Amino acid sequence: MAAGSLLALFDDIATLLDDIASMSKIAVKKTAGVLGDDLAVNAEQVGNVRAERELPVVWAVAKGSLLNKIIIVPVVLLASMFMPWLITPVLMIGGVYLCFEGAEKVWHSITHRGVKDHSQSRALLHNSNADLLELEKKRVKGAIQTDFILSLEIIVIALSTVQEEAFAKQAMVLAVVAIGITIGVYGLVALIVKIDDLGLLLLKAKSNLATTAGNFLLWFAPALMKTLTVVGTLAMFLVGGGILSHGFDHYAKLEFTLGHLHIFSNSFANGIVQNLFNGLIGIAAGAVVVALVSHFHRHHPE
Repeated sequence: MAAGSLLALFDDIATLLDDIASMSKIAVKKTAGVLGDDLAVNAEQVGNVRAERELPVVWAVAKGSLLNKIIIVPVVLLASMFMPWLITPVLMIGGVYLCFEGAEKVWHSITHRGVKDHSQSRALLHNSNADLLELEKKRVKGAIQTDFILSLEIIVIALSTVQEEAFAKQAMVLAVVAIGITIGVYGLVALIVKIDDLGLLLLKAKSNLATTAGNFLLWFAPALMKTLTVVGTLAMFLVGGGILSHGFDHYAKLEFTLGHLHIFSNSFANGIVQNLFNGLIGIAAGAVVVALVSHFHRHHPE
């Protein structure tokens, strides 16, 4: 009798784990778009540091990302139970922040065209470990702040896929998603930032094929980082604009927005149009906030 009860318990546990795995897989699929943006943004954020400090910086941001999710998951779960009305405005504030960060990068690149940041070079020249560590701390802090907004969006989207499930299942699915995406995203970021080191390693081999591959990776690494810089900035506008677009629809019931129009019979084409629409909203929102912040700084200099 006891053996039968134990087997029944194991069967229930196996069924529960299978349900959690299936729901987690669905949740991750639904967040795929934001995950791609998260990867691009974070790879761009943690790039351009000293080769020997790349992995420590990625590890520091990954720990910060995990801490973000440890905070976000219970807060989102409790908010969905007791204050569901709070989730949309919080997401919209985060969306505005992403748009602002993207617009600030674009504005900085325009106003400082041809001007390079030599702070890291100066620190290296003066052999100042303190200055280098301070630069790393700023980069890590910025990456963790951006990760918080993207993680919040991912967790809320994941929660929407299990909204009808029991609280315990919701919590387990969000925990699996939070841990899984942190490992996946920052594992890929670590691989991306070490591509050039792999190229140098291949160059030391005597094989012609290895040498060719090494030269290709050394060419590919900076090209990839430049691409990720552009993609990461675009991702901020797309994700931020998407959050604002959904928020406007939620509050104003704007059924006539492009988000509800099917201009083409092809769903892929409609998806492109929707992303363009979200991007334009993101650019406009970011430009407005940058203008307001610049105006404030001009009239209230520190």
